[in-house]
Order: sequence, then C-alpha cells, then structure tokens
Amino acid sequence: MIEPFRIALAGLGHVGGGVAQILLTRGAELSRRAGRELQLAAVCARDRHKPRRADVSSIPWIDDAVALANADADLVVEVIGGEGEPALSLIRAALENRKAVVTANKALLATHGAQLAMLAEERGVPLRFEAAAAGGIPIVKGLRQSLITYGIDGIHGILNGTCNYILTQMEATGRAFAEVLAEAQARGYAEADPEMDVGGMDSAHKLALLSALAFGVPPDVRAVRVEGIRHISRADIAFAKEFNYRIKLLGIARQTPHGLDQRVQPALVRLGTPLADVGFVFNAVVANAGAAGPFTFEGRGAGEEPTTSAVISDIVDIARGERGPAFGWPAKELRAIPPAPPDAHVSAYYLRFDVRDLPGVLAEISTYLAREDVSIESMIQRGRNPGEPVAIVMVTHECSETAVSRALTAIGISDKILAPPCMIPIENG
Repeated sequence: MIEPFRIALAGLGHVGGGVAQILLTRGAELSRRAGRELQLAAVCARDRHKPRRADVSSIPWIDDAVALANADADLVVEVIGGEGEPALSLIRAALENRKAVVTANKALLATHGAQLAMLAEERGVPLRFEAAAAGGIPIVKGLRQSLITYGIDGIHGILNGTCNYILTQMEATGRAFAEVLAEAQARGYAEADPEMDVGGMDSAHKLALLSALAFGVPPDVRAVRVEGIRHISRADIAFAKEFNYRIKLLGIARQTPHGLDQRVQPALVRLGTPLADVGFVFNAVVANAGAAGPFTFEGRGAGEEPTTSAVISDIVDIARGERGPAFGWPAKELRAIPPAPPDAHVSAYYLRFDVRDLPGVLAEISTYLAREDVSIESMIQRGRNPGEPVAIVMVTHECSETAVSRALTAIGISDKILAPPCMIPIENG
C-alpha cells in the first residue's frame, strides 16, 4: 500500500485558507489524480483563534512557522509571503530536512531562488513555485517542460493584474490614474499601499523567475530595469489609441548579442494583438519558443482561486513523483548573463511634449531629435492656442533608446517646454 502524502501548510490567509479548504473538501478526487492519499498533516498561522474559511480545528497546529519544517510531513507549503523571515528560514529548514517545498513567494525566490534551488537539489527534493510567476497561468510548467525543444528567444507579457485593471479602466472611462487607483483599492484589486504593484516591482519579481526558467540564469530582481505606471496620463492613453495602440505595463526579457535585456515598463502594443486585448485583472505571457513559434498563456494572474489552483497543481505533481530542478536547469548550471546596455536597445517610441504654443517650438523639438538621428513616423498637433499649453505627440521610427533620451534631455531644458517630455517604447512582438 502506498503511504499517504502528508502536507504541512504555513499561512492561512486568502491563499492558504483556499489550499486548506480544497484539501479538506476535494481531497478524495485530488488523491485519485495524485495516485495516493493527500493529507493535511499540520498548519501554522499567526493567530489560531481567527475565523478561517476552512475548518482546521482537527488539524495539528504549530505556532512557530519555522518549526513546521519538523512536522511529520512530506511537503511544506509556504504561503506566508515576504522575501525575508520567517518564510526564508522555513523553506531552508524544510529543504534541509528533505521535505519538498511549494511556495507562492515571488519576492523571496527572485532574491534567494538560486541558493534555495541548489539546496533542494543537494537534498534530493523538489522546489516548486507555479503560483509565484503569474498566479493561475501555467507558464512555469510551460517554460520548464513544454517549450524546451528549440530554446526560448524571449518572453514578454502582462504580469500584474492591478496595473492592467487601472490602465483598462483609464481607457474605458477617461478617468485619471489617482481616481482609478482609489477604485481598485476599494474593490480589493490594489493594496492599501499599492507601490509594489504600480511601481513595477511585483512584475519585476515575476520576470526574474521567468528569465531564470527561460534562459538558465540565476533569478535576480536587481538585474531588471523597472518603471511603473504612475506617470501615465489619460492623455497618453487617448493619444496611443489614435495611433492604433494601447498602453500596457509589460515585463520583457530577451537574449541579445549584447547581453540579457530584462525590463518592466509601460509600452504601446498594437490594437488587435494578443496582449492588447487582455483587459482588467487578467495576465498574459508570450513566449517565443524559437522555431516552434510564439505561445501565448492567458488567465487570471492573481487572486485567491487562481493562486490556490496553481499551488494545488504543484502539490499533486510532487505527490505523483515529479522531480527535476526548480528552474528547469541544474542549479549548478545557472549562469549569469551580463545585462544588455541601454544603448543596445532599439525601438520605436511614443513621445509627448507639453509645450507653450509659440512660433518655432516644433522646429526646436525637431532640431534636437534630428541631431540624434531620431526620425518621426507620425505626429499629432491640435489646432492653435497662442501662448497657452498644448500637446505635441509623435511616434518615431526605430532608434536607440539612449539617442532618444539625449534628445529629450536637451529639449526639456527649453523654456517652451512646460513639463518633462514623456517617452514610452512601442513593443511590436
């Protein structure tokens, strides 16, 4: 007879409570899929008296999260969160004790993932994190297992549901960023402190993990260039649509002849393409799998149910006996690739200038752009409003990022320019 597969669960918040409820209410069906009985063997949370979605009163309770690593269990699920303690010590102790680990902790893995992957391999146990990269989207398994034949040339996608909701609502309603953010917080789509989301770091953590899976590099969030969406105005969204584009916050990672380019930034994507049509809190990732072509993964990237689904999927895989390195490459084979320098990045750009409507202002802007070999593909300039603020909006041909930046620095000094120029790349992939 096959022994039951025993699971210790750290964290009973939205996701942990969902995992516990599924194991307790649908455990029989999942056990048939796993080929052995799945048992919730121990739980841990900060407050044992807090009302829970799942009734865990009959499950052994351990007060110290790190001590959960010593529970009589085959696998430890960590859904505490945070890149530091106690989550880090719990995962390390569990791996040291030769227990498999499933985690949804993207911040922790983006900082300590290479070390933890090495420890897991040394102890001969799996470390899995499908829920950490894009919630319920099975992109981790796709990059680790399904798309390895021809290698991955690049990945890009919408990795944060909060930002996607805000940008979608700004376009649909014409409201400003601050107003839509407040609505997202009221609906529970954004945290009381939303900076991790709107500042781009949540996407950066996820991108670091996807880069490790795609390119065999140690996950390192410090190697990701990060720009958020606070500066995106409703005017930018409206102008982008006039040019047949939509603004999305993208995570992008590509191997180039100059190094590995990893960036999180707002970008214009053409209307009618897969990423442009992904709205509200949904996420999507496009993986360019060499000769096999591009593959698009789309679904709910966050929230209790999608994240719970991804955690349970990892549990069942491990119970079936699935092994292999955490990032799809042996941990000792993970090799850092130098970052691509900014001057190697070539793109078309959307540029917006808030100017005083005076004779010669357009000629001045054009002169500085021409000096840096930045040519204009199309332009929007509304009627005349002499002496008053107006917007001049341009889309460039492909050019160097550093060339555009130099031109904008020079233009921004002019007394005819009323605010720092806006520069957003255009992503055609």
